[in-house]
Amino acid sequence: MSGFDGAGFAGNLAWSAGAVLVVLGATYVASRIAGKHSVIDTAWGLLFVAVAVVSFVRAPDGVSDVRRYLLLALPGLWGLRLAIHIGRRSIGKPEDPRYEKLLAKARGNPELYALRTVYLLQGVLAFVVASPVLVGAFERAPVGPIAIVGAVLWAVGVFFEAVGDSQLEAFRRDPANKGRIMDVGLWRYTRHPNYFGDACVWWGIFLVAADAWPGVLTVFAPVLMTLLLTKGSGVRILEGHMQGRPGWDEYVARTSAFVPRPPR
Repeated sequence: MSGFDGAGFAGNLAWSAGAVLVVLGATYVASRIAGKHSVIDTAWGLLFVAVAVVSFVRAPDGVSDVRRYLLLALPGLWGLRLAIHIGRRSIGKPEDPRYEKLLAKARGNPELYALRTVYLLQGVLAFVVASPVLVGAFERAPVGPIAIVGAVLWAVGVFFEAVGDSQLEAFRRDPANKGRIMDVGLWRYTRHPNYFGDACVWWGIFLVAADAWPGVLTVFAPVLMTLLLTKGSGVRILEGHMQGRPGWDEYVARTSAFVPRPPR
């Protein structure tokens, strides 16, 4: 059977948006208990888990079960791993300087400003990026080769993201590396293996949805995620923070900024 359950999709938008708001509300409460708004970084992956779970539950009989399960598992596993990783990394840490700088611009009530610029904004971005999940869960066409390629690309992305994060943690734990630039393992081939992996994950999820109509129309979602990673709060801000460190310029000169390749 081919086609798209447009009515089911439309109804699911409200349910998924509600799930995102519930996660954001719980995150805001947790941030006030912890005394730092950077708790939202841990919740970022959970926003996608919420959308994936609700879309899976709301999908009716007649849709592609294989695609439905893929669009539950791929964003779900990715989001849970990311939340656990960031949550562990942030335990005992103070407020992230990014949020201190952002909230220093607040005019009027600082809590309302935080709700708008930190929580609501990230909720909207997550909802837009999750469009392939929202659409793909209601596609009736059977899974084809493009979706399989997408699942493989997702696996490549999770490898780069998880292994890159693990290698960086191990590097930082070694006192001998204090003040040094991480340039071994996957970090030898790209300055941001975790961000590259993140982009692969969402291009892979898009391909699972784009295997059938109208999933191809959600191409804006992985494009947006890639722009956020390379031009938004990812590469640009991190590299600005690294400027001036000993060995950084040499590392930049020989190592790809994003897509892995042999060092120069």
